[in-house]
Amino acid sequence: VQLVESGGGLVQPGGSLRLSCAASGFTFSSADMSWYRQAPGKERELVAVISSVGDSTNYADSVKGRFTISRDNAKNTMYLQMISLKPEDPAVYYCNADRYIVYLRRHVYYWGQGTQVTVSS
Repeated sequence: VQLVESGGGLVQPGGSLRLSCAASGFTFSSADMSWYRQAPGKERELVAVISSVGDSTNYADSVKGRFTISRDNAKNTMYLQMISLKPEDPAVYYCNADRYIVYLRRHVYYWGQGTQVTVSS
């Protein structure tokens, strides 16, 4: 199983970035997917989540209206479009996959290595 994030970088306040998470090694279309972020000295927090077929999304209050999570199951890729970036958005952004394993009757979680987002003028 592999989750590889990309698209992070340095952007000015008010700017935009699009993060990608390329998945392999499991059935991507059966997994709920999420973006998390972790700033220095802070706990990792959930940013956005999308259902396995993409028909349901949820966002942290701090990013509602600015971030959009999406996925392309044909490409095994998830995205996070971020606009109007604020000074409080910088963090390492992580991709997370949530698979429910029927025969184990439990969820299994996978993480990417993260991509850094920096917001600075």
